[in-house]
Amino acid sequence: MATDLAPPATKAAPKGKRRRPGRVTVRSALQRYRWLYLMILPGLIYFAVFKYAPMYGLTIAFQDFVPFLGYADSPWVGLKHFEDLFTGPDFSRLLFNTLFLALLTAIFVFPAPIIIALLLNELRINVYKRYVQSLIYIPHFLSWTIVFSLTYILFSVDFGVIASWIHTLTGGGAKADYMAQSEWFRPLVIMQLLWKTSGWGTIIYLAALAGVDSQLYEAARMDGAGRLRQFWHVTLPAIRPTIVVMAILTSGNLLDQSFEQIWLLTNSLNRSVADVFDTFVYYVGVTQGGYSYATAVGLFKGVAGVVLIFGSNWLAKRMGQRGLF
Repeated sequence: MATDLAPPATKAAPKGKRRRPGRVTVRSALQRYRWLYLMILPGLIYFAVFKYAPMYGLTIAFQDFVPFLGYADSPWVGLKHFEDLFTGPDFSRLLFNTLFLALLTAIFVFPAPIIIALLLNELRINVYKRYVQSLIYIPHFLSWTIVFSLTYILFSVDFGVIASWIHTLTGGGAKADYMAQSEWFRPLVIMQLLWKTSGWGTIIYLAALAGVDSQLYEAARMDGAGRLRQFWHVTLPAIRPTIVVMAILTSGNLLDQSFEQIWLLTNSLNRSVADVFDTFVYYVGVTQGGYSYATAVGLFKGVAGVVLIFGSNWLAKRMGQRGLF
């Protein structure tokens, strides 16, 4: 007699309560990683209070803002301030000065940390390597006021050390005032950026180089690759994702120059090449009281930065890189 070996039927779980195996709910994740979420809470509060809450103030870019009337009662003017910005006589000059400084920064300042990190990575004496690293990190902790003071001491027409040295090498004659001449403004900006930011930027690339597997270099040496081929086929591919991510992040700041640095170097003789969007916002918004117009300029910068980030990320993916997101 055949017996029925089929297992007894079990009651199906209600359709609304059925859960997939291994699925993590929000409640269980919060309970399991509660200390990690607690650690990021101060950062979330900071961004909420100082980054997202002030976005309400962007509404004055579409108003003729009067402080006594406030946000609610100030008259709305729509896109009037943006039209004044794009059709005004200052826009082309500000855009050219900002983009030209951004181009010089991308050419000279952005590759500098990469080159320094690659050079430091080739050092085999650890004591000397740490000494050089500490030495080039120090300028990052100095304020732009101190950097400007050092620049003035070195390039001043009266007692500048480097200015006097250049004057002696060029055979005398009238001394050049490097701090006032407009043609020397951009070189001074780039030199300050190189001195202040290059050392600190090497930290990211040195961390990326530290993660390169040493067996890759051993395999390359066994295949007969010299130092140059190891650099080209092992080192650069290893840090290429880091370079791409940093390039994407940098692209969002193309219209965002350091206000303190530019403002300290600006004077009445070099203003034609020194005016950028950041200093223009200060002059119009703070000194002249054009709050709505200055907010429109700042909003234009922010939107342009977002577009550049998304565009550079799309371009990186089109070129076969991972991108930022």
